Amino acid sequence: MRIVDTWMNVDMPVWGEEPWMLAVAERYLGSGRAGLRRLEAAELLEEMDANGVEKAILDLNLDRPSAHTLKVTEAAPDRLSLAGRVDPRKPMKAVGKLRAAHADLPLVSAKIVPFMQDLPPTHASHYPVYAACTELDLPIQINTGIPGPPLPSACQEPIHLDRVCFDFPDLTVVMAHGADPWWDVAIRLMIKWPNLHLMTSAYRPKYLPDSLLHYMRTRGPEKVMFASDHPLLEIDKCVSDLAGLDLPGTVLEGYAATNAEGVFFDAG
Repeated sequence: MRIVDTWMNVDMPVWGEEPWMLAVAERYLGSGRAGLRRLEAAELLEEMDANGVEKAILDLNLDRPSAHTLKVTEAAPDRLSLAGRVDPRKPMKAVGKLRAAHADLPLVSAKIVPFMQDLPPTHASHYPVYAACTELDLPIQINTGIPGPPLPSACQEPIHLDRVCFDFPDLTVVMAHGADPWWDVAIRLMIKWPNLHLMTSAYRPKYLPDSLLHYMRTRGPEKVMFASDHPLLEIDKCVSDLAGLDLPGTVLEGYAATNAEGVFFDAG
């Protein structure tokens, strides 16, 4: 099975000793400190090959770009791309960094993680970022659902994206890290907005709710995409779950690879 992983990490130490990150690794995802390790290019590519992952999108904090992540990306430019994570509290700086990264790096997505700033996606500071992404034809990943870290969650309710999709109809928005426990809201919004998608990063496929699988089989075969958040959530565990999903072959292929290719690699 062909797989495209839309969220991988190769330099977890750049997060530092954040208590909430340790809580995610040790209590929420169960990978422990091994999930916070740095991956060399050879190790990452070996793990990708072993699990059938053809391409991966690596997380990169554009406020403090990791030289290690950039080095790993350069080692396999045909297989590795970047999602540029920005802090929207300084919107014009974020826009400048996105533009520079788009010009100089293999950037295929922007990324915002609302719980890190405790700001909902509808906050005015985000709007220059959305405008820049629209102009650059750059999709944006926005975390939804109650986060694993012991930090505020209301900012990640999917309903906030209803307004974002209305105000930016040409912006491609991808809900990241699932939408638990608001799956039905996320599904209803994807039915409503053609530019809204969902990726199941940091969420093992075997735990996906029946409502989402039903949506994928019926009205949304092109809307949901696979991701792991490796090594925080190990890629082999996520891939091993795929064969057990109650999905037709074409839908499973879309979830595993082709939906992500359409959003992140054929958007232009």
